[in-house]
Order: sequence, then structure tokens, then C-alpha cells
Amino acid sequence: MKEFHRAAVWCRQRQTPIKPMNTMNTYIITRPAAWADASELEATAKVSARIGDEQMPDRVRWIRSYVTQHENGRIGTVCIYQATDPEALREHARCVGMPAETITQVADTVVIRGDPVAVGK
Repeated sequence: MKEFHRAAVWCRQRQTPIKPMNTMNTYIITRPAAWADASELEATAKVSARIGDEQMPDRVRWIRSYVTQHENGRIGTVCIYQATDPEALREHARCVGMPAETITQVADTVVIRGDPVAVGK
């Protein structure tokens, strides 16, 4: 919890120019095996949503995440974001206390079928 507090303080102190929402691009961030279990991911997701919505709404928008299962029993994510630039995503990740080593800008989208709906949801 101390790490989250320190990250939040750092994030509030940072003064970065804000670009208009219409200059956002879409990015994919992969975070393989970043969490021990679903409860750890859920706690991180709550902090991520709060920081994005409250501290960086004009720079970062979390669209969705796909949770991935890894052989070592850990879980990861493939996340879709809109952001002004990759540095805004790195800053958001630092403020949350989660990794963001692999950030790839989306060039285009081809939709063959909509996202599947999980059974029971």
C-alpha cells in the first residue's frame, strides 16, 4: 500500500501538458504473468481506474482488458487503452504500480465478430 501512496504523490506532483481528447491514439499493453491471482489483479484494477478517471482523464482512457492465464499459475493482461502518447501510459502504470513494458500503437482495427460474452455473465 505504501508503494501506491508514493506513486499517487508522484503522479499529483508531475505537471504535464494535456492534449485534447481527439488527439488520443489506441494502444495495446501486454502484462504477462504480472499478478499472483484474481484478487491481486482486482485491487490493481481499482487503483488503475481511479487514477485514470481522476488524475489523467484527458491523457489516458482504459477501454478494456483481457485476462490471460500463464503456465506458472500467474495471470496477466492484454489491455486496450486510448492515450495521448506512450509516455502517458507509462506514467499511468507508474502511478498505479504496475508494469507497462510493452506498449504498441494500434494502426487499424478489423472486426470480424464482436467480443464473445462469457457464459453466466
